[in-house]
Amino acid sequence: MNKIANKPLAKELYKSRYLYILLLPTVLFYVLFQYFPMYGILLAFKEYHIREGILGSPWNGWHNFEELVKQHDFWRAFRNTLIISVGRIVLEFPAAILLALLINEVAKQKLKRFYQTVYTFPHFISWVIVSGIMFNFLSSEGILNQMISFLGYDKQTFLTDPGLFRPIIFLSNIWKEVGWSAIIYLAAIAGINPELYEAARVDGANRYQQLKAITWPSIRGTAAILLILAVGNSMNGGFEQVFNLYNPGVYNTGDIIDTYVYRSAFKDGTSFGVSTAIGLFKAVLNFALLYAANFMVKRLGEEGLV
Repeated sequence: MNKIANKPLAKELYKSRYLYILLLPTVLFYVLFQYFPMYGILLAFKEYHIREGILGSPWNGWHNFEELVKQHDFWRAFRNTLIISVGRIVLEFPAAILLALLINEVAKQKLKRFYQTVYTFPHFISWVIVSGIMFNFLSSEGILNQMISFLGYDKQTFLTDPGLFRPIIFLSNIWKEVGWSAIIYLAAIAGINPELYEAARVDGANRYQQLKAITWPSIRGTAAILLILAVGNSMNGGFEQVFNLYNPGVYNTGDIIDTYVYRSAFKDGTSFGVSTAIGLFKAVLNFALLYAANFMVKRLGEEGLV
C-alpha cells in the first residue's frame, strides 16, 4: 500500500524537480544559518568553557538569567530598545504608506517612476557609507556646523548629544528605507481595479475621497500584515544603524540590546552564557509581541497572519 501511495507523490516531485532545485538554496540558507545555530541556545543555561565546547560545558540552570536582571546597563539598553522601536513604528511605519500614496497621486508615469527610483536608491547604500556621510555632515567640522558658524551661532555637537541621537536615528532610517518600504504598498495600489476610480469620478468623488474610499481600504490589509511583522521585529532595534552611528557619549539614549550584547560578548569579554540569555530573552519577547499584534489586528477586523 505504501509503495502504491508513494508513486503519485514521487511522480509529482519529479515533475516539479526544477522548481524544487530553484527553492533549494533558500531552504539550505535557512537550515544552515537560522535553524542549525539554534542549538547555541543551550549556552543560556550553561557555564561556557571554550575547551569543552557548548555541549561539554556544565549546566548552571537559571544563573545566567539571574546575572542578567542584576545588570543596570542591560535595563538601560532594554529601555532604549523599547523607546526606539516604538518611535520606529509611530514615525517610520506610516512614512512608507504616506510616500506610496503621494507617489500614486503623480499623474505622469515617467515622473512617478523617477520619484520611486530616487526614494528607493538609498536602500542599497550600506549603513557604513551612510554613517560616513552623516559624520562628514554633522561632525564639529561638518557642512552643517560650518553653516551654523558662518551665520554667527555656536557649533552644535550633533553626534555626541544624547538628546539628538534618537531623532537622528529616526530621520536617517526614514531617508534610507522609506522608498524601499513603499514598494509593497505601491504594488498593492497597482492591483486596484481602475474601474473603481472611474466609477468614483462619475459619482463626483475628488482625489481625497477616492483615496479614502478606494485606495486606503484596498491596502489596509497589507498595512496590517506589515505592522504585525514590524511589531514582532521591534526588539531588534536596528543593530547595523545604531552600531555605525553611536558612541560612548550617547549610550544613555542610544545603546540598544543588540549593541549591548555585542560589547558584552566580543569587546568586554564577559560571559557568553549571559549574552545568549539576553538573546533568548529578546527572541521570546519578540514572539510575544508578534502574537499580541496579530491578535489585536484580528480583533480589529483584519485577517492577520494566521
